[in-house]
Amino acid sequence: MNRVLLLGAGGFLGRHIGALLAGHTVLRSPTRVQCDLVRMELPELTALVARERPDVVVSAAGRIVGSGLDFVRAHVVTTAKLIEAVAVAAPGARLIRIGSAAEYGVVPYGLAVGEEHPAAPVSEYGLSHLAATRLAQLAGDAGRLDTIVLRVFNPVGPGMPAGNMLARVTAMVRAAAGGAGDIALGLHDTYRDLVDVRDVAAAVLAATRCAVGAERVVNVGSGRAVATRDVVRLLADVAGFPGEIRPGTFPPDATRSAAVPWMCADLDRARRVLGWAPAYDLTDSLRALWRADGAQATRPVAGVAAG
Repeated sequence: MNRVLLLGAGGFLGRHIGALLAGHTVLRSPTRVQCDLVRMELPELTALVARERPDVVVSAAGRIVGSGLDFVRAHVVTTAKLIEAVAVAAPGARLIRIGSAAEYGVVPYGLAVGEEHPAAPVSEYGLSHLAATRLAQLAGDAGRLDTIVLRVFNPVGPGMPAGNMLARVTAMVRAAAGGAGDIALGLHDTYRDLVDVRDVAAAVLAATRCAVGAERVVNVGSGRAVATRDVVRLLADVAGFPGEIRPGTFPPDATRSAAVPWMCADLDRARRVLGWAPAYDLTDSLRALWRADGAQATRPVAGVAAG
């Protein structure tokens, strides 16, 4: 069995990745207190990697809200430190980085975007992920260590962070179902590829085992784009909420989502390189989200933007 060091195990993706890896690998997953990648200095991180002696290092740490500086620290600087630490302390290990579809930026409507498509991010968030991806690619191509980046599209499932659109919608639907009546949402005319977080975890497991060649970036999505409005209505239906969803105001973080009207993953490389394909459909994902998180969202929320 591979010995895996999972960083970011306390986050949304990390919790699901850890739950799956625990049954298939020898898993070590330090807490954020034990390993804060942003704050930890390189010698300390190198010592941690040396102690754990991993065959695989998975970096699922990151952030979805913040400033450009926050994103650079959380994605670019941490990836640079990890590359240095793993290259010195565990040079035979594989480094798996969780990237983002935001690295692509705007793509033509109707296109299932492949990994060779030019990456032109339109947000500081996407740019920081792309820079981190390029660092991982360069390290792998130079033979410093074995690297692969999983470019994850829009993950959905239990435990979504509060800044995520579907987490906010879940809270609103729950509040409305409790007697608040209709709900008001700021909805952009966007389409997104939503992938079940359990499928993301399965892709990470596959990446711990597959052969990696020149194709170091791999899309992880559902392969299907869905209108945001339809996703919100489907979540309401899953929750048993029959009320109206009316136009509402947008929060300050809505601009990033509106800048990219369409996103859909081409999964051909994932099938070839990882031997992976998604197993859950969107209804399954939203049911799991509602069962786990719907009962927790009891306070009314004034408004939400959807990407």
